[in-house]
Amino acid sequence: MSTDLTLEQQLAVIKRGAEELLVEAELIEKLKENRPLRVKAGFDPTAPDLHLGHTVLLTKMRQLQDMGHTIMFLIGDFTGMIGDPSGKNTTRPPLTPEQIKVNAKTYTDQVFKILDPEKTQVCFNSKWLGELGAEGMLKLAASTTVARMLERDDFHKRFHANQPISIHEFLYPLMQGYDSVAMEADIELGGTDQKFNLLMGRMLQQQHGQKAQCVLMMPLLEGLDGVNKMSKSLGNYIGISEPASEIFGKVMSVSDTLMWRYFDLLSLRSTEEIAALRADVEAGRNPRDVKVLLAMELVARYHDAAAAEAALADFEARFQKNAIPDEMPEITLTAGADGLPVGNLLKEAGLVASTSEALRMIQGGGVKIDGEKVDDKSLRLTAGATLVVQVGKRKFARVTLA
Repeated sequence: MSTDLTLEQQLAVIKRGAEELLVEAELIEKLKENRPLRVKAGFDPTAPDLHLGHTVLLTKMRQLQDMGHTIMFLIGDFTGMIGDPSGKNTTRPPLTPEQIKVNAKTYTDQVFKILDPEKTQVCFNSKWLGELGAEGMLKLAASTTVARMLERDDFHKRFHANQPISIHEFLYPLMQGYDSVAMEADIELGGTDQKFNLLMGRMLQQQHGQKAQCVLMMPLLEGLDGVNKMSKSLGNYIGISEPASEIFGKVMSVSDTLMWRYFDLLSLRSTEEIAALRADVEAGRNPRDVKVLLAMELVARYHDAAAAEAALADFEARFQKNAIPDEMPEITLTAGADGLPVGNLLKEAGLVASTSEALRMIQGGGVKIDGEKVDDKSLRLTAGATLVVQVGKRKFARVTLA
């Protein structure tokens, strides 16, 4: 394995930003073997477009890849046909083989913006799960009990709410666990909502005479509102396929506090570099300058360095030359299905005393959104955006529309 890091440094990289590691003592023993560990992370191709929340696991995989470990990117083409509730209280609709094929291709195109394709093993669990057959499935089903399955939080809630649970849903955690057996995983990565399934892998590996995998659980990334999980349905997301200027602007709209969370979970900078940036800010450096570094890194990753430079120039032209202050109130407003009228937005953001004053300010040319003058008094703003709103020369607010 090619790494110059000490055992303590390796462990620090692995644990960076993680929510929980099971079991740390076992991982230390694996690291002492000084061999590339087999790192597994599974993705059901249920949605073809990724946002930064999806990339938390991928970023951790890249950190482990840079340390010399073997990265196994598993596409659950077989389990995707079942549909995993994944913490929800209803069954996720199963996908057709055609949908899975299309989504899987889109996934791999996007993940290789983060992972090194030359050093990544792409696996499909249909290779071994499809070969189990009826006898193999029956043996797998005999590995645990219904009572144990009902310990899984979403199953437990649905059972007590008298909501249906199909028998085939119980097979999903078993199949995910069997993936770890087939892949001989040393570490499996997953979100905190996958704990039950991840631990199932440990149990099945032990039953098959393998050393149990360690489980590294990553947190769910907060969206632009800083409160809710990043989600397209909430409109608080940053899509990795969005235009460079959109990614840049949205990253710059993140609060100065949440910025460090994004650094820890999304940046490939070392922990030492991030600690030095924190120290700089605490010593008086403008947080906006540091946020620019994060925005540049992410845009360069999902587009290229030239796009990052162009996005920075565009941002500076639109914002910094208009004397927008570094600090301003940050407000989240509900846009509603039809959007939020601009007059109501200004009033609810506390920038004007009434909607009539808002309309007068618009008519007089005193209202700007993202540095551009607003002329349309009937303008409605839709959910999914974070806007810098200005009234007059001195009133500003950063408004997130949910």
